[in-house]
Amino acid sequence: MTTLDFTPAPGAAPFPRMVFAQACAEVRATLRNGEQLALTLVLPVLLLTGFSMMPLVDVGGSRVGFLTPGVLALAVMSTAFTGQAIATGFERRYGVLKRLGATPLSRAGLMLAKTAAVVAVEVIQAVVIVAVGLALGWRPHGSFLSAALLIVVGTAAFSGLGLLMAGTLRAEATLAAANLVYLVLLGAGGVVFPLSKFPEGMRPVLEILPISALTGGLRSVLAQGAALPLVPLAVLAAWAVLSLGLVSRTFRWE
Repeated sequence: MTTLDFTPAPGAAPFPRMVFAQACAEVRATLRNGEQLALTLVLPVLLLTGFSMMPLVDVGGSRVGFLTPGVLALAVMSTAFTGQAIATGFERRYGVLKRLGATPLSRAGLMLAKTAAVVAVEVIQAVVIVAVGLALGWRPHGSFLSAALLIVVGTAAFSGLGLLMAGTLRAEATLAAANLVYLVLLGAGGVVFPLSKFPEGMRPVLEILPISALTGGLRSVLAQGAALPLVPLAVLAAWAVLSLGLVSRTFRWE
């Protein structure tokens, strides 16, 4: 006869299981938030559809071929930077991060879970945007592995910038600043307007912005079939190292 053992066995779950559970919670919270959903999915699709169908600016070729890589870059920025900055800022204000710090999930585990959640949302965004682009007549070229590497490094750069903002500013200031930066980079980062349309004196500055590097890199690979562009990759890597290094020194959890 088998004897059931009801002796309590306290202890934390394995680290991978804790990270996975927290990442799933982060993804559900993002997808259930109407404002976040509009920022991460609805707005990029509307921009891609609207600017592809209406000749508002001359891009020197296929509009959908020009816009789709830029909108992919915009989706990365909206999730890794804007959405994460705002969500983390308010989590810090309301004490969510402080309470999570009292759980068995370590701070490293929490950051890993947040990163995994960002990547999961970006996968959903990429599937939707690519599907819409293909429906509009986009025909991608080049290596998807090169594009994926650019997106991964771009995600690290934008995540670092988002966490840097969320960890140093008040939640309300983070909300305003993140949305303002999003709008500025949308207009000046080569997403819907070629950088060649800007004055020559501004271009060197615009080209070192993370959104310009990611947009230009994805466009050279997916629209022109080029090999992995090393200059945009180096720019993104520099932003990632700088921002994540500052986060490790300045981020406040309370």
